[in-house]
Amino acid sequence: MRYAIGIDIGGTKIASGIVNEHGDLIQKEVVRSDTSDKEQMFSQVITCVQTLMNHSSIPLSDIFGIGAGIPGKVDRENGIAVFQNNLPWRDFPFTKRISEALGVNRIVIDNDVDMAAFAEWKKAELTETDLFTYITISTGIACSIIQGGEIIRGAGFAGELGLIPITLKNKGTYMERLESIASGPAIAKRGQDLFKDSYITSADVLSAYHKGDAQAEIIIQDLVSSLTQGLYVITSLLDPHKIVFGGSVAVHNPQLLQLVKEELACYLLKEQLHILDHMEFSHFNHDQGILGSGLKVFNSN
Repeated sequence: MRYAIGIDIGGTKIASGIVNEHGDLIQKEVVRSDTSDKEQMFSQVITCVQTLMNHSSIPLSDIFGIGAGIPGKVDRENGIAVFQNNLPWRDFPFTKRISEALGVNRIVIDNDVDMAAFAEWKKAELTETDLFTYITISTGIACSIIQGGEIIRGAGFAGELGLIPITLKNKGTYMERLESIASGPAIAKRGQDLFKDSYITSADVLSAYHKGDAQAEIIIQDLVSSLTQGLYVITSLLDPHKIVFGGSVAVHNPQLLQLVKEELACYLLKEQLHILDHMEFSHFNHDQGILGSGLKVFNSN
């Protein structure tokens, strides 16, 4: 049995785990990110992996390779973290540095959403011709598109669903980017403005909505409407066979998917309705980033 280390790197936490080639997560470790500077951030990545291995009965010498999901723009071929708006890395030679620090030669890096999507695609067990889309709704909104195990990247910026312009019903023809309405920070910001409270979080807004608060209902109506418009664009352009949702906003609020489905049904043509039966949440409990990063190692040349 072969084993790999998968690392999921974010602005608030770093998670690493040992993954076998069947996609089982054997062990996991989580540490807080330190975004004070690039070296402190990298040091926390190494700490996370070393702590993982210290708690494992599998020696580092038995590790086939390391995969890492990094937010933002990543140069996969040269192993460089090019730009991350939530991390202090700019053109950071991640592959070279982690190989030197841990003594592992096989290193694979990719965008964190694409790594998570790869795990979800493997779980879906689709055919080579089926088209799969993974959508994350969290601090940001993005999607990854996979067909036959290959991620569709375009010129390098494909999948930025959060940049799609949408129209808000209660503001007539007012246009906004999807991410500025339906992401976690956007929900919190609108809640703070409406409730005149700078400490309101997205979870507070959603809790108020479930309790019947009229102001929170306006925010959630806009969220559902904007997500529906974004999904309709994805459906019309790609006609995917399956869509899986991840990210904290989506996973912690499963009832939102039903609201989106109901509204999306009004947009869809008869030939597009099949997607309503093939939209679901991630089954990985936030571990898809680790799993995808580890599994990618086994699929690398």
